[in-house]
Amino acid sequence: MKIKITAIRKANYTDLQEKYENKIEHTCDIFEGQVFFTDGYTRPEGFCDSAWETIYPFSKRLADGEEDFYDGWMQNKKSAMLSCNDGFRPVSFYIEVVEE
Repeated sequence: MKIKITAIRKANYTDLQEKYENKIEHTCDIFEGQVFFTDGYTRPEGFCDSAWETIYPFSKRLADGEEDFYDGWMQNKKSAMLSCNDGFRPVSFYIEVVEE
């Protein structure tokens, strides 16, 4: 199965960055509305390694035909809403099975 990953929202917590983060030059390149596709197992080209660590287990399970995570969590049983693990600028992703 093909899995579609859509960046839905990108937050930016400047107060937390100022308080806890070391200054860095390069941050996340993903933008809201950006779409990626995967077979469920392979990280899409240009997709953040850290975000993939969070999404991969669900992507794999959807690709294997599993659905309805957490007993009715999502309206679309073949989907999940997940966020990367960056506490300073998290991105929320909607992942879903795309019927081919």
